[in-house]
Amino acid sequence: MKFVDEFRDPQMAKALLAQIHALVKEIPRAQHKPLQIMEVCGGHTHSIFRYGLEQLLPREIELIHGPGCPVCVLPMGRVDDCVAIAEQPDVIFTTFGDAMRVPGSKKSLQQAKAEGCDIRMVYSPMDALALAKRNPDKTVVFFGLGFETTMPSTALTLQQARAQGVDNFQLFCNHITIIPTIKAILDSPDMYIDGFLGPGHVSMVIGQKPYEFISAHYQRPLVVAGFEPLDVLQSIHMLLLQIREGEARIENQYTRIVPEGGNHQALKAVSEVFELREFFEWRGLGSIDHSGVRIRESYAQFDAERQFVLPNLKIADPKSCQCGEVLKGVIKPQQCKVFGKQCSPETPLGALMVSTEGACSAYYSYGRIDAVAV
Repeated sequence: MKFVDEFRDPQMAKALLAQIHALVKEIPRAQHKPLQIMEVCGGHTHSIFRYGLEQLLPREIELIHGPGCPVCVLPMGRVDDCVAIAEQPDVIFTTFGDAMRVPGSKKSLQQAKAEGCDIRMVYSPMDALALAKRNPDKTVVFFGLGFETTMPSTALTLQQARAQGVDNFQLFCNHITIIPTIKAILDSPDMYIDGFLGPGHVSMVIGQKPYEFISAHYQRPLVVAGFEPLDVLQSIHMLLLQIREGEARIENQYTRIVPEGGNHQALKAVSEVFELREFFEWRGLGSIDHSGVRIRESYAQFDAERQFVLPNLKIADPKSCQCGEVLKGVIKPQQCKVFGKQCSPETPLGALMVSTEGACSAYYSYGRIDAVAV
């Protein structure tokens, strides 16, 4: 296949679905309890809802929408820290657009901007670095967030800042790592996942080897999946084949993008600039050991956490918001008490309704709103 339309071919989708429906009948335990397959990445969640794949799959398969949206797992306290930095004099705070509306305990970055803070949306950390060069009398802070997918671009930007002597550029680092998160899910006592659709973009950077503990120690299969509808369906088919045979292996469906060993140059840059934190707080999931990175001492001059006094508070989500249960797959988005009512993309209470990759936002945009209980 060479063109995107080929990955959306209806006839091939029908053929794959027919094979999936036949294959799941050959798995005895699926006849008693649905197989739970978690798509880790928010991009997969978006595709699943956009193309209606969940409704096309057999009832013996239940898709669990995982925590793979970095905006969605950003805790309120970190948003408050962003606002605190943006409110400082002579600061230009820069961020990706989908982080603008994530609720803090008092306000979002969008609300802080409306109140007069100089907050600007950028498309990359290099845009923020260029902004710092054009405004030498200001401190430009970039809000770095995302999994291993976006870490390399941030690391390379800090390397450029140091090489070019840009001393008015700062990074507020909120990058997180996928592997400890999957381990925390597997260790959760109220969850049982039969298999994983592995994140395609993250795997493009880290490769396949870091997932081997999932098959070796937890005896669960994982298939690194692409994001088109045929990618997702083929990956589910590959998982079902393993489950039927009682196997647990790491497979790569997304071979056109994901190299087995990952991207060595990207990993080298990340290793030079960042180191693991002892723990990091996730919205809805709590504290997870070694699940985030911070800036190494050798790049301390660019670390906003060292340069600014921050509130650094742990703040619980609103009691009415059930993002945590949705993130862990305990409930579906439409089962949340405020879904589609007090909480919508226009007035989000929780982070899952903010980002287009959030399960609640995807379900609201593409799901059956008439299925929500009144």
